[in-house]
Amino acid sequence: MTDYVHQKCEACRPGAPEATEGEKKHFLERHPEWAIKDVDGVPQLHRTYTFKNFLQALAFTQKIGELAESEDHHPAIVTEWGKVTVQWWSHKIKNLHKNDLIMAAKSDALYAESA
Repeated sequence: MTDYVHQKCEACRPGAPEATEGEKKHFLERHPEWAIKDVDGVPQLHRTYTFKNFLQALAFTQKIGELAESEDHHPAIVTEWGKVTVQWWSHKIKNLHKNDLIMAAKSDALYAESA
């Protein structure tokens, strides 16, 4: 079994291989809070995390931003009172890449630390 949380992102380039159906299925089985949604023809991993207040949500948003910078892979993030929605996808290939699975797993680990 793949433990994505302990992997590092690799540089993604146009034409890089997309995440396989097996990789996506395996990831979603281990991380059922995530869903793959189509946004303007581009599959994206989506999850909304919940918090007790805005300050906790904001602190989590900062942690996701720091993670994104450290891996040089950046999501869409929406911060609201009591929740943060995170979307991962690979812009260069307009699809999901193994990097997105890695970053979603790492996002879950940050959330577990926040609880």
